[in-house]
Amino acid sequence: MAKQMKLVEVYKAFGEAEALIIKSLLESNGIACLLKSHAAPSVHVFTVDGMGEVKVMVNENRAEEAKGLIGEQESV
Repeated sequence: MAKQMKLVEVYKAFGEAEALIIKSLLESNGIACLLKSHAAPSVHVFTVDGMGEVKVMVNENRAEEAKGLIGEQESV
């Protein structure tokens, strides 16, 4: 039986556009990720009390690397 990978949150974006930028950054550095949201982007285009937030999830064994890349990008 294949071992299941555990996904962990590495970033919380305030909308789909921001999440897609982070996803592109991670994937261009070889880190697969998943975007997780409870709101329909066409309905909630802004964030109110967490609605519209998009969580960027990666495999737990790549989480520190992903956070480092995101941190480097935010400091630019």
